[in-house]
Amino acid sequence: MIFYVLFSEFFKIGLFAVGGGLVTIPFLFDLTRKFDWFTAHELMDMIAVSQSTPGPVGINMATYAGFKAAGVCGGIVATTGLVVPSIIIVILVAKLLKQYSENRFVCEIMTAIRPAGIALILQAGMELCKLSVTNFREAFYALVFFVLIYFYKKSPIFYIVLSAVFGAVLGL
Repeated sequence: MIFYVLFSEFFKIGLFAVGGGLVTIPFLFDLTRKFDWFTAHELMDMIAVSQSTPGPVGINMATYAGFKAAGVCGGIVATTGLVVPSIIIVILVAKLLKQYSENRFVCEIMTAIRPAGIALILQAGMELCKLSVTNFREAFYALVFFVLIYFYKKSPIFYIVLSAVFGAVLGL
């Protein structure tokens, strides 16, 4: 039964997470409220692991969440559930793209979906901020790293390593 629920929940996420892996975060927060598969704090760890491991973030997070819920088979089922809608949609879009790519209605739909994806990512960021920034010191460090990232365009790896060193040195 858990495998059916995992597949169906991640199928829904895969179907509606338009905009990339980070858009799956609000859906995963919703899963923390519906099921006891993982907590919101474990989700934060999943996001960190998914961001720092090779591969698409959404797939990494589905695999991790499925694993937390039901072991290796759960990871496979959740990942499959997340990916199947994309496969179906890509096949359909590829067949219809040439015919409808200039259609005004289709273009307007795609234009309207983009801000919704951005809003989902911002909402996920706010949820993560509430969970991870719990005092003034953490807020200060988050602001410092935001400013550094915004003004000094370096590799994300640089900032991950810098924050790890920073945390180790300061005992965060």
